Amino acid sequence: MLNRILLVLTASLFMVSVASATPTDEVKKAVDEVVHIVADKEMKKNEAKRRQSLKKSISTIFDYSEMAKRSLGKHWNTRSASEKKQFSELFATLLENSYASKIESYNNEKIVYLKEYMDDDEHAVVKSKVVTAARDEFTLDYHLFKHEGKWMVYDVVIEGVSLVSNYRSQFNKIITANGYDKLVKKLQSKNEELKAP
Repeated sequence: MLNRILLVLTASLFMVSVASATPTDEVKKAVDEVVHIVADKEMKKNEAKRRQSLKKSISTIFDYSEMAKRSLGKHWNTRSASEKKQFSELFATLLENSYASKIESYNNEKIVYLKEYMDDDEHAVVKSKVVTAARDEFTLDYHLFKHEGKWMVYDVVIEGVSLVSNYRSQFNKIITANGYDKLVKKLQSKNEELKAP
């Protein structure tokens, strides 16, 4: 009987801790893991393994499908199911490789979490700043939404510039000028360039 009570209490505590994870908790957990990977001396000896670990960590907090959809904007609804799937995969690879390559240049910058704003129960913004060794600062805001009970990032705003809006503008120009197929080819080509060494 005592064992059963302890089991129920433990399960309840676990459920409370999971349920009460704030957007900031989720972002901090993912960022801390990424920083740990980059700082790991053993990982530095194996670039391919480090890049793979970084991609895995990044994917726990970034909702690539939602980001892909928002980045394609008005062109998303006119795509077929297979095109949406292909585009989401290409976009995820682009983000993973771009983000990982930038993070690999991390050099003990300090990350400060400033505020958390809840738009409603489903949307939030985590405001942070990065302070370099030279005391330079830049803002980094994470926009999140709740997906299947977990807070996930759908946009990152760096110094006031939205990553998703920036991509949407670029993608729209390419599609308008040269068609959707040209955008796919450009993404494929860019992903080849950004591949891990």
